Amino acid sequence: MIRTGRAEVSFDNLRTEFSLPSAFPADVLAEAEEAVSRPPGDREDLTSIPLVTIDPPGAKDLDQALCVTQEGDGFVVHYAIADLGLFVTPGGALDTEVRRRGQTIYLPDGNVPLHPTTLSEGAASLLPNVTRPAVLWTFTCDARGLPTNVQVRRALVRSRAQFDYAEVQASFDAGNPHPSVAALASFGPLRRAYAVTRGAIELQLPEQEIEHDGSGWKLVARPRADVDSWNAEISLMTGMAAAEIMLSAKVGVLRTLPNPDAEAVKALRKSAAALHVKWPASQTPGAFLAGLDPTTPEALALFTDATRLLRGAGYVTFNGSTPDLTTHAGVAAPYTHVTAPLRRLVDRFATEVCLAVTAGDPLPTWLSEALPELPSLMGSSDSLASKVDRAATDQVEAWVLADRVGQEFDAAVLRSGDNEAEVFVTEPPVLAKCTGKRLPEGERITVRLAEADAANRKVRFERA
Repeated sequence: MIRTGRAEVSFDNLRTEFSLPSAFPADVLAEAEEAVSRPPGDREDLTSIPLVTIDPPGAKDLDQALCVTQEGDGFVVHYAIADLGLFVTPGGALDTEVRRRGQTIYLPDGNVPLHPTTLSEGAASLLPNVTRPAVLWTFTCDARGLPTNVQVRRALVRSRAQFDYAEVQASFDAGNPHPSVAALASFGPLRRAYAVTRGAIELQLPEQEIEHDGSGWKLVARPRADVDSWNAEISLMTGMAAAEIMLSAKVGVLRTLPNPDAEAVKALRKSAAALHVKWPASQTPGAFLAGLDPTTPEALALFTDATRLLRGAGYVTFNGSTPDLTTHAGVAAPYTHVTAPLRRLVDRFATEVCLAVTAGDPLPTWLSEALPELPSLMGSSDSLASKVDRAATDQVEAWVLADRVGQEFDAAVLRSGDNEAEVFVTEPPVLAKCTGKRLPEGERITVRLAEADAANRKVRFERA
C-alpha cells in the first residue's frame, strides 16, 4: 500500500504519456444524448427471463446478463448482450470516434471509455431493474453441455440483479446461489471438460489487481474462482457459436491464434521435466496445464513458460471465402468477439454480421465496408491497452515498494536466464526481474529488493 502526496498517486502521467483522450468531442456527446431517447424498434419482449449480471465490484458498463437453467437432462442458456447497434449510427460522429478509440482503457483511478458514459454506463448498460434493448443469444444444450440449437435476435430484456464474482462464489460455497445461475455449477464444469477435450490452453496465473483503500493504492493477487471459469465458458461458447455462423456464411471477423509450434511445445516439455512434473507423452499441452495445481510454484513457472504457446493473436476478416487460419489455439476452435460491445469495438460489428446472417439478410453496405478496417483498428487498440495496463501495474509496484529497498521477500522463480530471472513475489504480489546466475526455475527462494524507482516505474530484486 502507498500513502503519498496526491500528485504522486495520480495516473495522469500515463494518460499524457500514451496520449489517451480526456473527453469526447461535443458532436459525439450530442449524438449520444440523442441516441438515448431512440425507440428500440420492433423487437421481442423477453423481459420475463430472469437474467442477472456478474461483473467486477462497482462496474457500471454491464455488457452481459445471463440465465442458466437445467431442462431435463440438458440446459437452456440465455445470454443477453448490450445492443450498441441501436445507439451508434454508421458513419456518424459517434461511430467515427469509437473506431478511433477501439476499446475502453482501464486505469486504477478511472477508465477511458469507448463510448460516452451516458450510453456505456446508462442507456445501453444492462443495469438491474430497468428494461434494456439487447441482443439475446439462446442456447439449447444437451446433457454434455453442447449446443443443439442456437438462436440470436434483438429483444427487450430486464436484469433482476447485479452481482460481483465474489458474491456469486460465496453463494455457491454457502449452497444458496441465485436461481438464475444455480445451474452454472453443473453446466460450467461440463464446458470446462469440453474445452480440455478440444485442446484449449488456459493459463491459470493469478490476476494482479490494483485497489484503492481510501489512503493509497495496494496490489492484490486474486486467484481465479470456479465462478470466474464457469462464467467465462458462457462467453466462449457464444463466441464459438458466432464464429460458426460467420464461417457458414463465409463473411465476418474472427479472433485467431495459430497453433503453437513444435519447438514451443518441446521447450515446455523440457521445463516440465526439469521441474519433475510428470507430463504423459500422449497428453496435449492444454490437458497438461489444466491438471496442474495453480497454487504451486512449479505450476506458476510452467504457466509462465506456456505463454510462448499463445503468440501471434490477431483478427482476420473475410467476405465470400474463408481465411486460411480460422481457429484460436487458446480456445481450440473458431472464435470471435461478440460479448463486450460496450468495451470493445469489434463486438458490435461481429454481432451485426450474426444478426444479418441468421435473419437471411445481406450485410448492409456500411458493414461490408467496415470489416476490412477492423484488424488494424483492433490491433492498435489492443497494443495500447496492454501497454497502459502494464505501465499502471509497474507504477503501483514501484510505489508500494518505494520504502522497502533492502528488505527480503519470499518469491517463486518463474522463468530463469543466465544472469536474470522473472520472479513472482507473494506479498505484496509483484512480478519483477531478479538478478542472479541460473536461479532455480519453479522453486521458492528468498530475494532482496535492490531497486524501486517510482519515477521510471522500475522494480528489481536480487537473490538474498
